[in-house]
Amino acid sequence: MKHTFVVDDADDGLRLDQVIPKHVAGLSRRKARAVIDAGGVFVDRARVKVAGRTVKPKQQIEVNLGSEARTEPPLAPVIVHVDDHVIVADKPAGLVTAPTPESDRGDLLDQLQRSYGEVYLVHRIDLPTSGLLVFARTRDANKILGDAFVAHAIDREYRAVAVGEVAAQTIDREIDGRRAITHVEPLEALANATLLGVRLETGRTHQIRIHLAGLGNPIAGDPQHGGERSRLFTPKPPRLALHAAVLGFTHPATGAKVRYESAIPAELAAWIARLRG
Repeated sequence: MKHTFVVDDADDGLRLDQVIPKHVAGLSRRKARAVIDAGGVFVDRARVKVAGRTVKPKQQIEVNLGSEARTEPPLAPVIVHVDDHVIVADKPAGLVTAPTPESDRGDLLDQLQRSYGEVYLVHRIDLPTSGLLVFARTRDANKILGDAFVAHAIDREYRAVAVGEVAAQTIDREIDGRRAITHVEPLEALANATLLGVRLETGRTHQIRIHLAGLGNPIAGDPQHGGERSRLFTPKPPRLALHAAVLGFTHPATGAKVRYESAIPAELAAWIARLRG
């Protein structure tokens, strides 16, 4: 359920975890902090995960406590691993990772919170992208994993089908004024396309999609970044041809190095097989 309100003059200078309970009935300050930590709070449409951030009059605050009732079953992830500290989930394409200002439909974070209780958002992958994500189950694990992402100490590798022929290379090109680095390795030549292994060193929004489009080799099935070239493919790609296939990190509680792998989903694998023909 989504609650939206505008900060008034009387709330000027209050912390987020103070102002939210004033405007959302039945929500305690402790629960407000949990929602903030989980990634369910937006200030002027930007996600904020700092409970102590102060607010100003006329700012719009959105608080997502869960999803509305749905008339059809939501997409569901595969739970790859779960323990007292982390959850590793394999997200299907079409399932939102976490609440956004644009949508209050069911999302992966909400599903996990309903099943496991306290769950925190660590990172996201795009709506049309499938693959592996890690979520934290404690505040400590959330901080440790968040710091690891900031330090680029997470192993993330994708499988992508890009339009045309793509050579092995490292793309070091800013996105929205921030440095972004993507390592690209061709795995297989296909009809009018290349199957790629793509490793992220940084994690900017749409990084792989933007970097490959900048080469003139957008990801197949990506209308937002120039990859909707259906005339090149028979059959057309079933969706965005991008899958988060590998996720590795240091376990926040044990210190062990862990690594998880996910095969390309069936609908993409079948399409790729046709391109081989």
